[in-house]
Amino acid sequence: MKIQIIQIGKNKDRYIEAECKEFVKRLQQFCNLEIVTLKSASCGGKMPREKVVAEDTRKVLSVVSKDCHLVVLDEKGSEMDSVKFSGFLGGFKDRGETLCFVIGGAFGLSDSLKSGAGTRLSFSKMTFTHQMVRLILLEQIYRGFCILNGKEYHY
Repeated sequence: MKIQIIQIGKNKDRYIEAECKEFVKRLQQFCNLEIVTLKSASCGGKMPREKVVAEDTRKVLSVVSKDCHLVVLDEKGSEMDSVKFSGFLGGFKDRGETLCFVIGGAFGLSDSLKSGAGTRLSFSKMTFTHQMVRLILLEQIYRGFCILNGKEYHY
């Protein structure tokens, strides 16, 4: 199974980055994972928010795999517990489909990108930094595969 994660902006926190690398390593046994990090248009701070979101959306769309099921991380998206999320992953794995997760930058994602996605996923009604969301997403993907494969990790 192929999973693509597209994220806006690099991870500036070395502790979060180290944990992300650990989950990327663990996920190698379960899927072909590709992480694409795009530079946000907000770097420099001189562009209006709407233009930043539009430019970041353009960049995301330029790298999204054509044959993927697009999942945007959105605070207004659907929430799933870990077992339901594992079933979500398993369905795409069974069908041999690619999943593409998109994590927006500081200003989020455009309404057009969110409305065009196959799934809008929320981890919480709370707001997290995009760096923290990267770690949470990787951990939940790993947890999901552990659940699917009966591996002791989720209790």
